[in-house]
Amino acid sequence: MFMEYLWAFLIGGILCAIGQVLIDLTKLTPARILTTYVVAGVVLGALGWYQPLVEVGGGGATVPLTGFGNLLAKGVRKAVDENGIIGAFMGGFTSAAVGISAAIFFGLVAALVFKSGSKINET
Repeated sequence: MFMEYLWAFLIGGILCAIGQVLIDLTKLTPARILTTYVVAGVVLGALGWYQPLVEVGGGGATVPLTGFGNLLAKGVRKAVDENGIIGAFMGGFTSAAVGISAAIFFGLVAALVFKSGSKINET
């Protein structure tokens, strides 16, 4: 069990370290880096290269945004196999429905609980 935690920590840490390097050494905005991570997960998942990383890294590979991209790719692949080309449009939503629903729900809760305001200093 210790080795599972160690591998999850290492794989997740490597993914986070790559993101930190991109923040520090490039002019990419955090939003572009996050988008790049999701797209990388989709591409690696579609090619079948992300699953071995999931088998080794467990939660360290499935929790970051690359794991979300991989989940979308798997959902699309399964839906296309079952429903044909129309599955390309519905598979990602079906596979990630719980995560998307949770993000919407907790975003709503945060919006109701916290006061929003402008981050620009008005003088």
